Amino acid sequence: MLRTSVLLAAVLTAFSTNLVAQEVLNVGAYGGSTETLFKEKIIPNFEKAHNVKVMYVAGNSTDTLAKLVAQKNRPEFDVALLDDGPLAQANQFGLCAPITPSPVYDDLYPLAKISDTSMAIGVVATGLFYNTDAFAKAGLPAPTSWEDLTKAEFKDKVVIPPISNGYGLQTLIKFAKLRGGGESNIDPGFEAIIDQVGPNVLAWEPSPGKMTELFQNGDAILGVWGSGRVEALKETGFPVEFVYPQEGTMVLLTGVCPVAGRAENNPVAQAFIQYLVSPEIQALLADGQAWGPVNSKTDLTPEVAAKVPYGEEQIAALETVDWTIINKERAQWTNRWNRTVER
Repeated sequence: MLRTSVLLAAVLTAFSTNLVAQEVLNVGAYGGSTETLFKEKIIPNFEKAHNVKVMYVAGNSTDTLAKLVAQKNRPEFDVALLDDGPLAQANQFGLCAPITPSPVYDDLYPLAKISDTSMAIGVVATGLFYNTDAFAKAGLPAPTSWEDLTKAEFKDKVVIPPISNGYGLQTLIKFAKLRGGGESNIDPGFEAIIDQVGPNVLAWEPSPGKMTELFQNGDAILGVWGSGRVEALKETGFPVEFVYPQEGTMVLLTGVCPVAGRAENNPVAQAFIQYLVSPEIQALLADGQAWGPVNSKTDLTPEVAAKVPYGEEQIAALETVDWTIINKERAQWTNRWNRTVER
């Protein structure tokens, strides 16, 4: 009995020691298919390599940002994944810690290096998409320009997300730029949306499910959406294609932020960020999430490369936006949108 007790004590001691040695890394990130990919293919190898347990807390970018703000004095996350708009706010609020230099960052495209405290880990293009069968039956040429959204033949056949959605916001900004304005002069964008694009819009649709439904039942045949969303619809077998407009394609970035108050002296948190931009993980994100790689060394199969923004030339051509101005003006723009566009 004594020998058994000694052995049991030894086992419990070893088990307790292992628990103490294993660090916990708290990550706030996206839910849905992103969470599944991280938990099944990305996190396990990192945990093994670093003897760490990654606690993944799922939520959209707005939810994660709200948690970061609420926890500012006693942060619980070590690393947060956010869309570029909320990420800019996280930086503005001082919620992100400096990123430790690493050789892997030398291989990133310039647009990935958002700031000293945040970086992009994926690229999604904002452009046009259309029903190829419907266009063919109507004898219409494939769309090539943002200006196609203003053509009379598409009256009540266009769907665009509203300004509360990143794709709709970027549509407003793009038309402002096409009419001589931009983030600092949004008036030309509103004028174009109200007078030229609006008459063709069947719905300013925020829901991805409803957007898909409007296309699948034939109510809409042309619209604005993200490359990843269009690829997901295409994979269902629906006849749809994404278009990079000739006047330039906007870009939405998925980004990462080491959390201030937690990540400054945490090598595991910094290692996790380095891991996310490694070529191997970038390839997984491209295949599983249709996020274009930000690491120039990422090697994709032709099949995967065809469904994401990929390669130096295509990435360099994508247009970023000034989130500093946008986040300052967005509430005012939203009120104006609700009064004048979606009346």
